[in-house]
Amino acid sequence: MVDLNFKNGIIPVAAQDNETGEVLMIAFMNEDAFELTLKTGCVHYWSRKNSRVWKKGEESGHFQRVKQILVDCDNDSLVIKVDQVRAACHTGFRSCFFRTIDGTTIGKKVFDPELVYKTGDTTAESHSKSSQK
Repeated sequence: MVDLNFKNGIIPVAAQDNETGEVLMIAFMNEDAFELTLKTGCVHYWSRKNSRVWKKGEESGHFQRVKQILVDCDNDSLVIKVDQVRAACHTGFRSCFFRTIDGTTIGKKVFDPELVYKTGDTTAESHSKSSQK
């Protein structure tokens, strides 16, 4: 196995839909998250905000099942091809990349985050609404 270069203890990860090639999200892993991902076949990430390992889908049920892990030429970035259950984005869109740089929404919501998450976190919606003012 390739020796990964965890800079400051983390490595960036792009999750990509195995079938369509769509980029679903960008996140980080520490070594524990990486090992859990290998062991379980479900993607785990490192939360910089909460300083803990979390399993994608642990609250929503929107798991990412590993199909293939790719490493870049410097061993310091990963692409994980996944089978995504329902959606990757906590705001209700399938992909976190659902809008253009000018704020135009190009994705479609596939679930209501207020019904899925206890916190009702709609951060991206708040940004979208403020850009429309």
